[in-house]
Amino acid sequence: MTDSHQPDITDLSDSEVAFADLPALLRAWRGEAGVKLGRNRPLPQKEVAQRMGVSERWYRALESGAKVPLTLDTLTGLADALELGPDERTALYWYRLTEVSDMEQPQDEDGRIARLKKFVDAQTAFPAYLIDHAWNILAYNTPMESWFPWVREPRANLMQWVLETPESRAQILDWRHQASRYLAQLRFTLVRRPDDPTLKGLLNSALRDPACRELWDAGPRIIAFRQGGTFRLSLPHVAQTELVVTSQVLLPAYSPGARFVALMPA
Repeated sequence: MTDSHQPDITDLSDSEVAFADLPALLRAWRGEAGVKLGRNRPLPQKEVAQRMGVSERWYRALESGAKVPLTLDTLTGLADALELGPDERTALYWYRLTEVSDMEQPQDEDGRIARLKKFVDAQTAFPAYLIDHAWNILAYNTPMESWFPWVREPRANLMQWVLETPESRAQILDWRHQASRYLAQLRFTLVRRPDDPTLKGLLNSALRDPACRELWDAGPRIIAFRQGGTFRLSLPHVAQTELVVTSQVLLPAYSPGARFVALMPA
């Protein structure tokens, strides 16, 4: 990743953001529900409606993208009908819970970020870093810089490094597994911020890579927050043997989208 490597957001097609909008997610989740229930085909719209206790016409309208009332009870019934897990439910609820969105920037945001950077610097026992909603590196400590020198680069971005660089594929031993999980996080964030140009740019850039495209097209997986994820790393400049760490993620209060991450021994 270099200072000049910036995602192009001009040619992102509708097909490339599939699974980031509600109708596409519902169609994909019906397919997964059929698998979970032992079927060899997606759950029919009629059955989803029956499981929810609504009319088939209402559900068809919802899946077609029509504006229909979405109460919390309705969303819960929809999640139950589609056999959704906790991350998928979180994504679904964001379509209704706009009043608790983290989009608004509070006053004194610069001051809050500066204090968070000091907190990152104070961590000395393990790599730690601070990212914004789009995985841009805001701060990192000395161990993080030692393990991953790329964080020093201008406009360093974790998502872009993981998905697009040969370096990450050499250092992350289970790269395909981890890349699929990063894409699942990107999908969740696009649900919350569908018009964010930086996120669209990240997706557009990643999908030019055949391996990332294959992982993205494989299904509608969504991960809200990556707490406790285990990583197997090969970092010869740090250790001669494989390193296994877990990511501990904290969401700072009053700093929208920011995440503090520490890589601790597994």
